[in-house]
Amino acid sequence: MKAEIIAVGTELLLGQIVNTNAQFLSQELAALGVDVYFQTVVGDNAGRLRQAIEVARSRADLLVFTGGLGPTQDDLTKDVLAAYLNKPLVLHQPSMDKIEQLFSSRGTHMVESNRRQALMIEGSTPLANSAGLAVGIGLSEDGTHYMLLPGPPREMRPMMEGPGKAWIQHITGQTEPLFSRQLKFAGIGESNLEAALLDLIDGQTDPTIAPYAKEGEVAVRVSTKAPTEAEAAMKIDATVDKIKERVGEFLYAQEDIPLEEAVVRLLRASRRKLASAESCTGGLFAEYITSIPGSSGEYSGGVVTYTNEMKHKMLGIPMEQLEGEGAPGAISESTAALMAERILQIADTDFGVSLTGVAGPSESEGKPVGLVYFAVAERGKETRVFTSKFSGSREIIRVRAVKAALYRLWQTLASAE
Repeated sequence: MKAEIIAVGTELLLGQIVNTNAQFLSQELAALGVDVYFQTVVGDNAGRLRQAIEVARSRADLLVFTGGLGPTQDDLTKDVLAAYLNKPLVLHQPSMDKIEQLFSSRGTHMVESNRRQALMIEGSTPLANSAGLAVGIGLSEDGTHYMLLPGPPREMRPMMEGPGKAWIQHITGQTEPLFSRQLKFAGIGESNLEAALLDLIDGQTDPTIAPYAKEGEVAVRVSTKAPTEAEAAMKIDATVDKIKERVGEFLYAQEDIPLEEAVVRLLRASRRKLASAESCTGGLFAEYITSIPGSSGEYSGGVVTYTNEMKHKMLGIPMEQLEGEGAPGAISESTAALMAERILQIADTDFGVSLTGVAGPSESEGKPVGLVYFAVAERGKETRVFTSKFSGSREIIRVRAVKAALYRLWQTLASAE
């Protein structure tokens, strides 16, 4: 089955919000065995939305809409599709009851326009909204399938994961449940990972293998249909074993968690602590680590020593190391090592991680944009320093540098298990 995702909303075209729904839906549809060939974004305009429907219908079996199901006059998705199919809108009473009950519990008057959220296209299947008021729609007509989901991700995601997924499985004739496992990789780029697995991907039948890239990480989803979870696990395990034979050194998790969470888990399991010293990343490493709930038990803290003066005052790095004729400079392997070692000593932790480099937009100390040195100091062991040359914008370089440092720390922790 071929699908097209149609995101409705002028705010998307203006760049006021990012279309994260399309990414999520593409991944979910791929896991269901549905190929997404096109993604379209269209504003809140009836004529242009109708054109988008006509084009999508000519090239896809399933049209998945997000947005335009709310109570205001610019929420047009149901109205335009109903008119296109020459079908009336009818009231879905359970949704109407839910809306009325909400306003009643708040003691506020319900504006008549809120009834729009309970309207459905005649003959469609209601998709319950567990996080909001607008009912979703699943509809099959003349060989084409239409699924209408709300725009807010907090409403769209649970609807897709619950009734939306069940409806798609029904129309595609999936009699067995679909099971998936997410493999998370770091320290290897998407193109290199794909090249290592290309014959497995090209020859896939069951289970299926689908790679997805994020900054500094790559995910591979392995999916299969089976009568039971145990049977699915056996099939998935066999494929995962083949993948691990080739790129197992980069596999940090067999579940959908970020690299920083994997690092925190390993620190927690080994009862060890971490501190950090950052320059070019400006505290981003600390932000990633502290985004994990409960990480205070593993992360003692960090410093941002952006200038040479701060590296000297806070970390005690000699100025002759940082400046002057013949000095290695702040952006050097030796300075990265000193930063990691000094923060380990100051914080009295088991590990110290440092990052120093050039995030851009211009070179520094005669060093090119994207050059980053990062070090992992471990109590009682020799400090390891790594050098990388990243490309991209200033922000992308910072993210990639942090993920690279996290990977080297994860590698250190994992090898000690």
